[in-house]
Amino acid sequence: MNTKNERDFRHWKKNIILFLGSQTISLFGSALVQYAIMWYITLTTQSGMMMTISIICGFLPTFFLSPFAGVWADRYNRKVLIILADGMIAFSTLLLAILFLMGYDSIWLLFVISAIRGLGTGIQTPAVGAILPQIVPQDKLTKTNGVNGSIQAVIMLIAPMVSAALLTLASLEIIFFIDVITAAIAIITLLVFLKIPSHKKANEQQHVGYLEDFKLGVNYIKQSEFLKPFFIFFAIFFVAMAPAAFLTPLQVTRSFGDDVWRLTAIEIAFSIGMMVGGGVIATWGGFKNKIHTMTLASVIFGLTTIGLGIVPIFWLYLGVMLICGVAMPLFNTPATVLLQEKIEENFLGRVFGVFSMISTSMMPLGMLIFGPVADMVKIEWLLIGTGIFMVALSFFLMGSKALVKAGAPIPVRE
Repeated sequence: MNTKNERDFRHWKKNIILFLGSQTISLFGSALVQYAIMWYITLTTQSGMMMTISIICGFLPTFFLSPFAGVWADRYNRKVLIILADGMIAFSTLLLAILFLMGYDSIWLLFVISAIRGLGTGIQTPAVGAILPQIVPQDKLTKTNGVNGSIQAVIMLIAPMVSAALLTLASLEIIFFIDVITAAIAIITLLVFLKIPSHKKANEQQHVGYLEDFKLGVNYIKQSEFLKPFFIFFAIFFVAMAPAAFLTPLQVTRSFGDDVWRLTAIEIAFSIGMMVGGGVIATWGGFKNKIHTMTLASVIFGLTTIGLGIVPIFWLYLGVMLICGVAMPLFNTPATVLLQEKIEENFLGRVFGVFSMISTSMMPLGMLIFGPVADMVKIEWLLIGTGIFMVALSFFLMGSKALVKAGAPIPVRE
């Protein structure tokens, strides 16, 4: 029995290295294109409206598709879905690169590609969240998600700098081709080297229709003791995070100066914090009860948000931003693992679809409130107010018996 477990463990390590490696390569190429498109539109149009349209084109497809894509992740082979999403994005990016080379460089084409990439993200995110428990032993999920968070933080740190350098030295089309190549590497890795059997439901004949499957997923969430308060907390908390997520660059420009290096510095500080936080959660694992770890992280979020509204010196501001970044993996990792551990395998895709919809939509929706207010009220006051609210909201986690019960460690079976 021990020999078999050792074989399974070695097999797990190989699979997760291949999977995370392929996703890292693909994500790096996607990040290069994302920043390149954003800066190209900014430099070409110098229009806030054009930037807003671009953001909406990337956000709305993910928002509307995620819950439906969650059904696909439960009905079909998740590895195939990830490959199809990567392939769709790569093909559309290749087509766009060719059109740009031919001289068709209209801004609306970038809006279209942003929408297609949003569709791909909407398909891919629930599938990735649901496939990890198929690869990773349950007691290794926290470490794996923590490592994944650190990898994403490294990409957030490096991609803007590499993208800016490429835009300076080469053309936008070159960056598009790099994304196509990285996607192709990821797809080949998944197809040829990574062996993941389909989950049980994907191998069965589907006895209910697509819409019925969707309704079953909604009913599963409604009947769950902890999912409703869990999603409600996330929705409200993410709205409160909007000023810290979107208005800090504007605050820095108004309060400390409009130097480009200052805006770059806050992004780097936050990314370094995320790298540190990912390493901490991967090594430490968090408290035994995952809700306690999430509570700690949300309190840190709230306090650092207050700090961003108070500190008068820019170097202190960067320090607070770094600590805020540390809290991100401490918050996201136990939340993700909680779902991966507690949700029945046949419903993982649908639950992660709803989770993705909430996580991608609430902060942009929060900006519909805080964005206009920021032109009438000092951003510092918005940060202090939302920070206090987040600290108070953190006690909702500790006060919910259903959430605390769900966060408790699963007894190890001998």
